[in-house]
Amino acid sequence: MNIHVPKPDSHKGQNGKLLLIGGSELFHAASLWSLTVASRIVDLVHYCSVPENNEIVKNAKEEFRNGIVISRNDIHDYIQEDDVILIGPGMERTKETEELTNTIVTKYPNKQWVIDAGALQMIDPINIPKNAILTPHHQEYERVFGTKHPVDAAKKYQCIIVLKGVVDIITNGVEIKEVSGGNAGMTKGGTGDVLAGLIAAIATTNDPFESAIAGSTINKKAGDELYKTVGPFFNATDLANQIPKTMKKMFYP
Repeated sequence: MNIHVPKPDSHKGQNGKLLLIGGSELFHAASLWSLTVASRIVDLVHYCSVPENNEIVKNAKEEFRNGIVISRNDIHDYIQEDDVILIGPGMERTKETEELTNTIVTKYPNKQWVIDAGALQMIDPINIPKNAILTPHHQEYERVFGTKHPVDAAKKYQCIIVLKGVVDIITNGVEIKEVSGGNAGMTKGGTGDVLAGLIAAIATTNDPFESAIAGSTINKKAGDELYKTVGPFFNATDLANQIPKTMKKMFYP
């Protein structure tokens, strides 16, 4: 696996900047799992919650000390500044999510997007930006693409699809890669948010298709390493904390 890892002489900003748009009153922890894993990989993480969730933003400032919480008023500046925008973790399937997602991705079609969870479920497929990475489980996939084969869907919309399952299917419409591994511990809520944050972080300095493959591979390896010590009795926080250890073994043996 050939992906960018920080060089000894690198300086701040060379190892990626990520903006995460997500969070809701109902799913208050989801985006923080994404942020936790991303903050271990990139140089800087910015976090913006939806406007009605001021309490979420307040709590994030207290809980998430490894990044910067920004207001909705400043979101456009950070979209332009950051390398990748991850949208969706913790967002509910609402009209507000639909409007925000479709408006913002069409305004910035040339940015690198990772679209997950609530945003993924509410996006109009015609608005999917070129080279965007989508991370659906099977129900989310069917909601957006119906019964179309992932290769055909990725080719039609010029995007990268990570169809999550016991075997992750990753395709850019031309190539297809299957990543096996994982275990019953990874059925826990939040593990998909960890994966989205991982893929988005890697994509700040790497090709999007290769980032999707790398993220899937690392995520499953981390889950399998946890299984060796605690069986399936781990959660999303455990997985997020294991990923840096797994990456150390893989890239700095």
